[in-house]
Amino acid sequence: MDVSSELVHSLLPIFMVTTLGASTMSLGLLEGLAEGTAAISKMFSGVLSDWLGKRKALAVVGYGLSAITKPFFPLAHSIEWVFAARIIDRVGKGVRGAPRDALLGEIAPPELRGAAYGLRQSLDTVGAFVGPGLAIFLMLLFAGDIRAVYWFAAIPAFLCVGLLIFGVHEPNRKKSGSAAKFAINKNELKKLGRAYWWVVIVGSALTLARFSEAFLILRAQDAGLHATWVPIVMVVMSVVYALAAYPAGVLSDRMDRRFILMIGVGVLIFADLILAFAGSIGGVMLGVGLWGLHMGLSQGLLATLIADATPEEWRGTAFGLFNFISGFVLLAASAIAGYLWDVSGPQGTFMAGALFTSLAFAGLLVTRKKSVMNKSLV
Repeated sequence: MDVSSELVHSLLPIFMVTTLGASTMSLGLLEGLAEGTAAISKMFSGVLSDWLGKRKALAVVGYGLSAITKPFFPLAHSIEWVFAARIIDRVGKGVRGAPRDALLGEIAPPELRGAAYGLRQSLDTVGAFVGPGLAIFLMLLFAGDIRAVYWFAAIPAFLCVGLLIFGVHEPNRKKSGSAAKFAINKNELKKLGRAYWWVVIVGSALTLARFSEAFLILRAQDAGLHATWVPIVMVVMSVVYALAAYPAGVLSDRMDRRFILMIGVGVLIFADLILAFAGSIGGVMLGVGLWGLHMGLSQGLLATLIADATPEEWRGTAFGLFNFISGFVLLAASAIAGYLWDVSGPQGTFMAGALFTSLAFAGLLVTRKKSVMNKSLV
């Protein structure tokens, strides 16, 4: 599915701004709304998967929704069509996300949990650079005709759904009704514990600092990269992401996960600064690569921390709630990024990202120092 989605997404900013005449503010709003919609879907699907005691069925529904939207993109002749297709696609992502992540937490041995989530991020990201790579090849083949390229996105999408239906088997687990209370009783949310809410706060701060990757594509085009080669941005980011995620997960099973997360946050600060001031395509690509390194050092780790902090019967709810909150933060982050781009260009957008990331780093530093002090007292 990532091959399909990233093939579309790597060309979507150019398609919207150049072909359909959308503003960068509209692009930021679309990306924020799309991810916010996915977040809401993740919340409900996570709770439902806990209540039903089933994960796979919801995953099939989610991947199926994403697959049926793919023909909408080449048929789109207005921004409204793109909005509709993108929103439905993200609903599908939301429906499948929390059940899939919870399922992985149940299958993986606790002592290898970091490696398991890191491996999932690495393999997930393989599609994220194969998709843009395929987009480049097809753009060259069809002489820059984005609509013709978009038709090919439907093929891997429907193959994905078939593979999930016939190739993935879910282990038996007991149905739990306790998580259903979380959707209606806020007092029950406290039972998730301080460790879980710490992960939520840190993840939300990072989401505010790390807006949509669509702005990386626009930054490369702003630096002079031709539209045909723009998908290389996602290829570079995803290759670094894929190579870093699994080793970071393995390392997190052997040392303090928060220390690795701090390194990842520091990398994002440097990425934002480089992207703000780079005057060449090479400089932009360096910033893109560091952005991917940050993703590899943080995304699988956040998922691992959530799995560590929550019991199995509440895990779908925990992942769903985390993504629900993060999605709304991403809506704000992408809208702010789009506004700053329109007002002050890419420099203002990425400088704001560096500022938010610095605040997240400071919060992590204080929290880790307190934890170290408490352990030493014990």
